[in-house]
Order: sequence, then structure tokens, then C-alpha cells
Amino acid sequence: MHWKLIYPKWRKLEGQTHFDLPPHGPVVFAAALPAEVEIEFVDENVQDLELGDRPDAVALSVMLTAQLPRAFEIADHYRRMGVPVLAGGISATLHADEFGGRVDSVFLGEAEGRMEAVVRDLQAGQLRPVYDFLRNPPPIELVGPARREILNADAYTYRGVKMVDLVHASRGCRFNCFPCCTGFLGGRIFRPRPIDKVVEEIASISNNRLFVVDNSLAQDSGWERELFQALIPLRKKWVSHPIEDDDEIIDLAYRAGCWYVYQAVFDTSDFIRRRIKRYHDHGIGVEATVILGTDQQDADYIRRLVDFLLEVRLDLAEFTILTPFAQSPIRHQFEAEGRMLDRNPANYTCDRVVFQPKQMTPSELQDMFYYAWDTFYAEAAQELRMGRLFNQVIRREMEDGTFQRPARVGRSKVALAKESRTSCR
Repeated sequence: MHWKLIYPKWRKLEGQTHFDLPPHGPVVFAAALPAEVEIEFVDENVQDLELGDRPDAVALSVMLTAQLPRAFEIADHYRRMGVPVLAGGISATLHADEFGGRVDSVFLGEAEGRMEAVVRDLQAGQLRPVYDFLRNPPPIELVGPARREILNADAYTYRGVKMVDLVHASRGCRFNCFPCCTGFLGGRIFRPRPIDKVVEEIASISNNRLFVVDNSLAQDSGWERELFQALIPLRKKWVSHPIEDDDEIIDLAYRAGCWYVYQAVFDTSDFIRRRIKRYHDHGIGVEATVILGTDQQDADYIRRLVDFLLEVRLDLAEFTILTPFAQSPIRHQFEAEGRMLDRNPANYTCDRVVFQPKQMTPSELQDMFYYAWDTFYAEAAQELRMGRLFNQVIRREMEDGTFQRPARVGRSKVALAKESRTSCR
């Protein structure tokens, strides 16, 4: 049986250097398919999508809200040809009702241990409109290594330099942050993978630089210590979302290969100042993830926040506009308050105002988004700042003998730096 697995294209965040990371959802889904399913994978962000074929089935992996319009176009095309279309992934789950009638089947939740039944139903012509496992996740022990071999690795390079590979060590999140959908998608219970399985998968990845995509590693301090200690012998270099604000754990993270972290910066408090300094003191870089447009912010607040980011000498900053994604706590709030202005999924790229801010007009918030990017990077461009972080990891790799020379030579450090520019969008 031949399935075509498609990752639809979308418009990238305005202001960022354009690059493409290998998607994680499709390779995890592919690993859950039974052996009799032959997979052809197309990431439409890096390659052309051929629409003249007739696979046995099309599976759409839809991570982002902004991918919805293109996913519907692809589904419409193949269904007109009589090819059954299935959809899964984060945004397929968040927008399951909108997929109703647009695809033959929507898969909600995690796929491990479930796809054999779906394949049998498809072969019998009895595909269900919805497979809902959202509140019944599979045992975490069933999560195996992702099938990265389906990727066209050469497509995920920047100026000849290979991008980071993505991997995850856990699912679920005990936090319930206001802009995040993880509590709805993966549950509020932290579910770590067995550490030996995580280490085995990471050791098998040829790339020396990784992005650990877990929403937060700061879920269980004992688990963090055990994970970092197990990673030390691998000598990989990795970036992640926050780790525990603890000197011992941060030191272990550095020794385990932590290169830099994505740290949410939501105010100008001494707490944030100390947290950034603690990372830096242990040799770990910091990229601030900064949401603009929260209810306590007006234009002056955003100006002060940008000044603060420059003062604490952050390595990088990524500015996004607060976006009320489906099933997030903030979406429920804005719906109740009548503050939703735009439900067009194409505009849910975190660089467009789609709600009514509390202390600004929508156009003022849009202007402050451009102000934040322009001001933070006025004295040192994004590429130069990334180059500094890149130099740090190069030094570490040369010290421990893990430096992998790029496929091409003669590029500047600034050009090489963009290899490591990662994002959690």
C-alpha cells in the first residue's frame, strides 16, 4: 500500500531570516505506520508537490493553523480524483470540526499503536470520519525513533550548511500557559519517554546539533538530572525550551551539550534578569521569545521591554504578536470578551494582529511589532548575533573533537551562523 504523506506550505514569520527545519510531526507519524505501508513524503516548503499521481491514500500532516488553507486545497484535489485523504497533526486536532467534510478522516491525538487499525479500515473501505484518541494517549513506551530517512536531508540546509535535527524526550506538559494549546493536545500530565530510548534515538542521529522540541524541560528536576547525565557521553550540542532555574541542573545541561535555550521573556523583572544571567554564567546562550500584545502592554511598555532586552545582553530575540490559537486559554478568554477580529487561518502566523488589544489599537500593535524587530537588531543584525552563538558552539565542538565541517567551504561565519537558527513555531 502506497501512502503519500504531505506537509503543506505556509507563509513564514515576517522579520525572520528564511530557513526550513526538518518537520518533526511527519517523521514521528511515519514511525507509527505498519510496515506494509510504503511512504512517500513531500515537504511542500522545500520541494514541489506533484499532483498528477494517484496514491492509495494521502495523509496530511498539519502542524500550524497557517497550513490549513493549503491543506484544504490539497485535500480537495485528491478527493476529486477518488483518493482517500486523512489528516492529522496539531492543527488538524485543534480544527477537527473544520476538517469535517474536507477530508475522509481526521485523526485526533497520538498515533503510536493506533495506525494498524486505521490501515485495516482503509483497506476494507470502512474508514471512519474521525479517530478520536485525544483523551487516551498511548503508553509512552510505544514511542520509538522517528523515521528521519523519509526526509530529503539535502533540502534542510542554509548556504550548504545542514540544519539541526529535531527530537523529543517527553510529551504532555504540567503547565497551562495562556497562549499555548499543549494542555489541550497532550494533556496536563508530564509523560517522559524512557531515558534509554531517548539516548538511543539521539545517538542514532548523524547530525551533531539538535533541537529538543519538548515544550519545557523544566517539568521534573530528577528526570532532568538523569536525562542530562545520560546525554553527556554523546557529546551532542542542542537547543531547547527552558530548563530548570537551578545552578546544578543548568551546569549539567551545559555539560550535556546545551548550546542555547528559548526563554520566554514576559516582563522586565529581576527574576527574568537573574534567569538570563544564570544561563550566561554557565556558558549557555539565550534567545528570548517575546509575545507582544498582552493585556498589560501598551506601546510604552513594549518600548521599555525592548530596552530591557538590550540591557540584559540577550543573544537573540524573536518577537511575535499574541495569537489566540484554537483551544488555548487566551482564545477562550477573547471569545468570551468578543475581542476576536480575524479568524482567517492564513493570518495566524504570529506576525498579524487578529484580535482587539486591550491598551492599543490593532494598527498600533502591528507598528510596535515592527518597532521591536527593528530596534533590537539595529546595532547588531540578526545574522551577526547568530554568528556569535555559532562561534560558541564551534569552539566547544573543536575542544571535544565533534566539529563536522560543512559540505562547502569558503563561507563567512555570518553565513554559517544561520544553520543554527531554530524556532518553535
